[in-house]
Amino acid sequence: MKLTILGCYAATPRTLTNPTSQVLEIKNHLFLIDCGEGTQVQLRKHKIKFSRINHIFISHLHGDHFFGLPGLISTFRLLGRDKELHVHGPKGIKEAITLFLKLGDSWTNFPLRFHELISKESELIFEDEKVSVTTVPLNHRIYTNGFLFKEKVGERKLNIEAVTKFKVDKAYFHNIKKGKNVTLDSGQVIQNKELSFDPPAPLSYAFCSDTVYMPELSEQIKHVSVLYHESTFLNKEKLLATKTKHSTATQAALVAKEAQVNTLVLGHYSTRYKSIALFKEEAQTVFENVVLAEDGAVFEF
Repeated sequence: MKLTILGCYAATPRTLTNPTSQVLEIKNHLFLIDCGEGTQVQLRKHKIKFSRINHIFISHLHGDHFFGLPGLISTFRLLGRDKELHVHGPKGIKEAITLFLKLGDSWTNFPLRFHELISKESELIFEDEKVSVTTVPLNHRIYTNGFLFKEKVGERKLNIEAVTKFKVDKAYFHNIKKGKNVTLDSGQVIQNKELSFDPPAPLSYAFCSDTVYMPELSEQIKHVSVLYHESTFLNKEKLLATKTKHSTATQAALVAKEAQVNTLVLGHYSTRYKSIALFKEEAQTVFENVVLAEDGAVFEF
């Protein structure tokens, strides 16, 4: 599982920092999560292939989280895309994007599918044989969701030494990987656990966008491998965080601690602070395994 941070600052773009956008590579999928201004430039800068992006997840309709989307869709058109593009986001996103396309007389030459979200309860919005994606309802000034990406348990791994020892024909290998036992020509049944190893533990990633502190959030994201949680303010601005429905670094760490996650990634920093190192220092007073999102940072888990 690989996470590339394209932008991780709050509010307006600056010459050296960008608003929220990131790419999650998981089980051969390349998911774009939020799309602030400058996203397509960042994609090019980090040599991420546009053609591999088939699903885009937008947390909410504040500009620093989706104003880069019309331009990205237009660029897909100019590059001659023909594959479907799926956009998952709040109700209203279809109207917003299609208005741009209509006024610019630049309708896409590829299928553009919108999946508009209205539920305030968690719901499954994407699933295939490798990955599932569910919404994580948040509490911000407008309708907002986070997203929980979960790998499914993979195939078992062949124990080459064991299959050789029992002289198991290659024709059985596929079934062994699927967890089935093998009956030899002699009638002897070999248990699957003797012929294979457990697959790697599935990983999971929770993206928690703009939200006021929600202690109850920890239940839905319990034991996730990696949690990205907004931390717009330091604790000394706690009252401002509550007023604007954002979180502090301390509050993000409290969610991580209660959810018993492996790693906490902080982001969405207010630009009022001179150093983002302050966010890590504050969070680590509550939860130890903290890393800082920075524009261009790449994390492999």
